Amino acid sequence: MECEIIYLTEIHYKVYVTITMCGRYTLTVKEEALVKRFKVKDYQGKYTPRYNIAPTQYNPVVSIIQNERAMVPMKWGLIPHWAKEEAIGYKMINARIETIAEKPSFKRPLLSQRCLVPADGYYEWSKLSKPGKRPPFRVVLKSREIFAFAGLWDSWENEEGDVVLSYTIITTEADELVRKIHPRMPVILRPENEDTWIDPTLKDLKMLMKILTPYPAKYTEMYEVSSIVGRANIDKDELIQPVATR
Repeated sequence: MECEIIYLTEIHYKVYVTITMCGRYTLTVKEEALVKRFKVKDYQGKYTPRYNIAPTQYNPVVSIIQNERAMVPMKWGLIPHWAKEEAIGYKMINARIETIAEKPSFKRPLLSQRCLVPADGYYEWSKLSKPGKRPPFRVVLKSREIFAFAGLWDSWENEEGDVVLSYTIITTEADELVRKIHPRMPVILRPENEDTWIDPTLKDLKMLMKILTPYPAKYTEMYEVSSIVGRANIDKDELIQPVATR
């Protein structure tokens, strides 16, 4: 979404930023289902179902870390290992598929630090409506199953020596469904390609790009939700309910 949204960071003060697509998503399942779906022993963090995941927050991410498949908490908004300050992550919640092999922030992660970002839906604001009247929509699989966004991650160390793991979600041109409200969408991986995507031994760019083929629109659906989803300090199941049922 390309609209100004007010959200609360983890340190509880207001920040005004322009968020590009994709800027909100959900992960409402129980931890047991999440661990089973992504074939990991456990989640190495404190888990709670989420109805309004926003940038700067820590969320479950799956990757091969220190030669082991693991699900760990990472901060949404990629901070390149060479960055001078953490704030650069605000600008890197998304990585455009068209330039991930070229931009310095994404070139190294694309070759060796790819990840799966678990979700069961995401929000998008209608860019085609009139300003001030851009309702949010939620996109889900028709099956309501958990899926994975294609992501990249990096490790950054601050001046105090604290290591911050962070990630970005790859976006592409919208399919025929999402195109009704917005020109871009996050890349949802086909389940059969997830293991290959995070395989650190895979360095073939052509093969990697083929894996990023958008999830077939015929398996997804979209419905309007309440505008209160734009407030990241609100996180409750009411947000995922269709407005027509309220």
